[in-house]
Amino acid sequence: MSGEKLILVTNDDGFNSEGICAAYQSVKGLGKVVISAPATQKSGVGRSISIFDPLRVTEAKIKSGEKAYAVGGTPSDSVILGLHEITKGIGKPDLILSGFNLGENLSTDSITTSGTIGAALEGASNDIPAIAVSLQIGYQESKKIIDKESDEYKSIKVAIIIVRNIVKSVLENGFPPNTDLLNVNIPRGVNEETPLVVARLSRKYFQTDVETRLDPKNVPYYWISGGVLTSDEDGTDVHELHKGCITITPVSLDSTAFSDMEYFEKLIPEYKCKND
Repeated sequence: MSGEKLILVTNDDGFNSEGICAAYQSVKGLGKVVISAPATQKSGVGRSISIFDPLRVTEAKIKSGEKAYAVGGTPSDSVILGLHEITKGIGKPDLILSGFNLGENLSTDSITTSGTIGAALEGASNDIPAIAVSLQIGYQESKKIIDKESDEYKSIKVAIIIVRNIVKSVLENGFPPNTDLLNVNIPRGVNEETPLVVARLSRKYFQTDVETRLDPKNVPYYWISGGVLTSDEDGTDVHELHKGCITITPVSLDSTAFSDMEYFEKLIPEYKCKND
């Protein structure tokens, strides 16, 4: 590839999402860009993969006209096929960009449930720097087509510039040893003066609840529902985003609680296997 960077773009809203067009625009011209994304909406599936079902890949185009590969599976499936089939013969990607998700992904809740972050984690586990990008917008507009006169569309245009700068920095400098991916959240109404902060994950964001309803035959069915928290301690992603800042959270694949290992070593009694 004569030194040209290879960038794999994916998401969890599907190849037909407005957000993936923005993701493409943010990396256009920085190298060869390959788009591999779910064929349909796959929000909330985390890092799940399809191990019992065959996967099909269809050549398609995103809304802005660029070639894409629509994968009949999850976001992680899209990354796996992107790495092992779609880019076969081209080379290993230098970076994976997942997003732009239409809706923020904050706290440990999103790290374990977001398909946007799940795709980035899949790339990171293959030793590829990964960036997950999410844009805070109104709930009702979150998965719809965004009108070009709306505040959300204006936010996306600014977000493209922000993400482009982050991507360029990562391509040039890489990650430090303990960082595997960056989780980037951009507030609604972002502009050129919006501050950017490095924030830690909040413990909780979603106030989960369950709504019980009855079908016409009086058989109960359920909706998982609930609101979100809009405040937390200073320095957390929830607090900083809702204060109006762009948040960048470095994330590690290793979830080991190293600081507590000595405690458990003392707590667990020594056990020796005896041969009778």
